[in-house]
Amino acid sequence: MAMPSVPNLEALARIGFAARGIMYILIGILALFTGRSEDGAGALEQLNSGFGRVLLGAMAVGFLGYGLWRISDAIYDSEGHGSDAKGIAVRLGGAVSGVIHLGLCIVAASLTSGSGKGSGGDSTQQGAAATLDLPGGEILVLIGGVVLLATGALQLVKAWRADFLRNLDGEAARRPQIKALGQAGFAARGIVFLVMGWFLLRAGWESRSSEAGGMGEVLASLNPTVHALVAAGLLLFGIFSLVEARYRRINDPKVLERLRSSASRIKPA
Repeated sequence: MAMPSVPNLEALARIGFAARGIMYILIGILALFTGRSEDGAGALEQLNSGFGRVLLGAMAVGFLGYGLWRISDAIYDSEGHGSDAKGIAVRLGGAVSGVIHLGLCIVAASLTSGSGKGSGGDSTQQGAAATLDLPGGEILVLIGGVVLLATGALQLVKAWRADFLRNLDGEAARRPQIKALGQAGFAARGIVFLVMGWFLLRAGWESRSSEAGGMGEVLASLNPTVHALVAAGLLLFGIFSLVEARYRRINDPKVLERLRSSASRIKPA
């Protein structure tokens, strides 16, 4: 497998952060101003007309770039997470994120081409149903719930510590407005993951996939005040992602050195 060139990786990643930002902004706006609770795929469907399809095409490229960057980082450790237990966990999480965004790429591309058929129900419930049909499926779903709970807790810790700033250029990292955007955004995502984890635990415990739910179901389940706060946080996370598209330290010399070192050890297939 040939590793993408460093400049291409950086460009793809930045387009990807922008696409992710637009998606979260859409989710937040829909929840705050229309009362609609959508996940990523549902938000993308709102663009499926007129000029929106042009934007969807650009976002498909962005999701592809973001997914490839995340998977490349997991394989080559371009950000230096290391090979200890914590580093492997972070890299695996990045790989999962990459796969999810490749899925969003497919959704956006199919909508752009006019072949999109809609989300067809909650993908989290569909995934839970498929898992429950497997031998030991209840245990697997319970493990998934625990993983989501841990992910949510880590997002809240990241919001509290604001350690996401270390990934930004110094100029941006020193701006209090950007710190506030990130803290609000990661806190909102933390709450969403915690509730998703709780839903998945119930699904596994009761062996009922209908108990599972994605972001849309989480938003719909919250009381009006919490719903508004979380929706606003997701919108702010989208704006923070746009900031990352510009200021993320993908081109950190240490990162580039690790990328080149990895590339030098990999021969094209």
